Amino acid sequence: MNTYEGMFIFKDSLNEDEVEDAVKDVGEEIQKLGGNVENTARVGRRPFARLQGKREKAGHYIVMNFRLDASKITPLLARLKLKDEVFRTQIMRQPAAEEAAAAAKG
Repeated sequence: MNTYEGMFIFKDSLNEDEVEDAVKDVGEEIQKLGGNVENTARVGRRPFARLQGKREKAGHYIVMNFRLDASKITPLLARLKLKDEVFRTQIMRQPAAEEAAAAAKG
């Protein structure tokens, strides 16, 4: 299993309770695929640099660190595309401790 950092942008039209439910739902999707969420951080509501679509001017940003098998990332992204409350998703693999140490040495 790899460690990933996911940034999830939820629609601005959601209220605080709906954002919490949406974050919980994303975590459940990760667990359904055999992964586990290590931590979640709310970045908050941020305006977009440029207009997105017809009505979206801002979004609720959430950063989530989780562990998941690499072969499950594509199915996770497909599941998240079906969720109306998820506006955008970006997932990046975090280097393993050994890789990070080797990169720091140069």
